[in-house]
Amino acid sequence: MNMEQTIHPKRVIISGGGTGGHIFPAISIADTLRKRYPDIKILFVGAEGRMEMQRVPAAGYEIVGLPVEGFHRKQIWRNVSVLRKFARALVMARALVRSFAPDVVIGVGGYASAPTLKAAQSLGVPTLIQEQNSYAGVSNKLLARRANRICVAYPDMERFFRKDKIALTGNPIRPQIEFLTATRAEALAYFGFPKDVGEVVLIVGGSLGARTINESIASSLKLWASSGAALIWQTGRLYQEQARLALVDYPGRYYCSAFIDRMDYAYLLADVVISRAGACSISELCLLGKPSILVPSPNVAEDHQTKNALALSSRGAAILIPDAEAVERLSSVALELLADKTRRESLQVEILGLSEPRAAERIVDEVEQLCRKEL
Repeated sequence: MNMEQTIHPKRVIISGGGTGGHIFPAISIADTLRKRYPDIKILFVGAEGRMEMQRVPAAGYEIVGLPVEGFHRKQIWRNVSVLRKFARALVMARALVRSFAPDVVIGVGGYASAPTLKAAQSLGVPTLIQEQNSYAGVSNKLLARRANRICVAYPDMERFFRKDKIALTGNPIRPQIEFLTATRAEALAYFGFPKDVGEVVLIVGGSLGARTINESIASSLKLWASSGAALIWQTGRLYQEQARLALVDYPGRYYCSAFIDRMDYAYLLADVVISRAGACSISELCLLGKPSILVPSPNVAEDHQTKNALALSSRGAAILIPDAEAVERLSSVALELLADKTRRESLQVEILGLSEPRAAERIVDEVEQLCRKEL
């Protein structure tokens, strides 16, 4: 008699990276795999010189870098070397897949995922794609043709992928943020705020920073001071000095840093969040139900941040301000929202309705399904 038996994965490759938006979900998936299957072997494959080459080992995982980079959309002639690197990376990826012999290869997006998944598919290894955005990228659309499973974070992704391959799982986020076990007292102490701090606005623009967001805040500090709101301002490393200079005579309460290590504390205190519209940032805002103003970056492939933001704003779950309008409008819109408790409550209800909790667990469930064999 044929029986179905769950054979859990013994060896898994996770590939992708380039930005925190790719790396943090990848590490969350790896942590969940390791928690469920303590004896599992996990190998990361990233892009040489990118941030995953430091972040992944710091999280306790082995990583191999491939000589791969993204396509240049403006300087087309530079793509000759990009294609040469991709060909070399594909050869290396095939050798890695053969030697490591994974049960499943997971692609989380980024430069390295394309050669790694393509190599796995050519060798008959099951592959799973984790598409983080509401608008699928070119690489994932191509890789999806031979992928076994596609885990998505937004509904209506049948526009890009075969319906029978899709699993709506959400985007994995860091456990300390998803479960938010920190206390308000801890968060206040971390940022140096008193117990009666009042309303708090969190401003984040990514690890490098967002010029238009920072310029809007810096040019409107008198308005922010008169509002009485406290600011938690993550400037990004490119804009930290300018922000600190602007704050020299600022009379209000604030915390200013290039990067916030304890985002759980920041989210815990935030009454309003101003943010770029990266997939993982949006997933965090949905899970925590934060009234948000999204300023999509115009400098990303296929303008996917605008599409992410529209997926929320069209449902009344967030406010979208185009990057070109941010310097002029952002601070005034944010202050209006801060003063309108009814609007904030409405945004909170709608954004919570779009949350997909336990995403990492659900993705690991799909990995397990790929390892189910008939005996």
